[in-house]
Amino acid sequence: MSATRKSGPDAFVAKQFAPPQRNGAIVNAMTVDVEDYFQVQAFADRVARSDWDGYQQRVERNTNRVLDVFAAHGVHATFFSLGWVAERHPGLIRRIIADGHELGSHGFAHHRVFEQTPDEFRADVRHTKRLLEDIAGQEVRGYRAATFSIRRDNLWAFDVLAEEGHVYSSSLYPVHHDLYGMPEAPRFAFFPAGDGIQEYPITTVQVGARNLPCGGGGYFRLLPYPVSRWAMRRVNRADGNACIFYFHPWEVDPEQPRMPGISAKARFRHYLNLDAMEGRLARLCRDFAWDRMDRVFYEPGTPESKAA
Repeated sequence: MSATRKSGPDAFVAKQFAPPQRNGAIVNAMTVDVEDYFQVQAFADRVARSDWDGYQQRVERNTNRVLDVFAAHGVHATFFSLGWVAERHPGLIRRIIADGHELGSHGFAHHRVFEQTPDEFRADVRHTKRLLEDIAGQEVRGYRAATFSIRRDNLWAFDVLAEEGHVYSSSLYPVHHDLYGMPEAPRFAFFPAGDGIQEYPITTVQVGARNLPCGGGGYFRLLPYPVSRWAMRRVNRADGNACIFYFHPWEVDPEQPRMPGISAKARFRHYLNLDAMEGRLARLCRDFAWDRMDRVFYEPGTPESKAA
């Protein structure tokens, strides 16, 4: 593993990929980052990890709510879970598997990759993968970095992920953002420096020379639903690519406790339109074809994908 990876345009090798289709429509990847409301990066300066157990835990209730929405619409997804959550709610992880979803790793305690040394990151990746696999009883192949924190100065993380047995990552967002972003990265699937691990960035729509976010998160709650639907349809039809959509279980929970002392920006980002999210999610499930990350990208055209 090298901490001095290439970071220019030659650091990425495009992956040739033909997205699967269902009833004439491209199948997109639905993903959920399983973390609780007090574990988000926007609250990191107010909530110490050592205090997490003192907060009301709502992640199991909210994730079960999401699972019920998916079941009602016949949607299968990939759930990137924190090890911290899995350790405390193993029954939730087992339901995710029993319902036919894929389990991925989100790291243990939502540490951003660029805040860790390579050795610290390796220990976190190894421990979380083993923990999730022990609970789920099956291999965990996918990884998503907390707050999309693989960027141009820590591409060594891909080496660690591959060496620790992960097959793919979905850890980059090719946009400008104050908390994350690598706008020069490819918009679609690629191999970092041609290595075996595959990276699937969160979806953007290209307008002029800019990449605009359309892969979920707070933008999905901020923008009117027809705007998000238009953007994803454009990616499917004009780019001929599958979208990757992500959100968090706390986003369907408008009754969650309000965090005191946070900035106006953090308050706006976190609490905006929480009461509308579940309805929008149901519309999204109806308007597009969806499946798990592994079936859409890593194993397109498998019997499971065709039958889903």
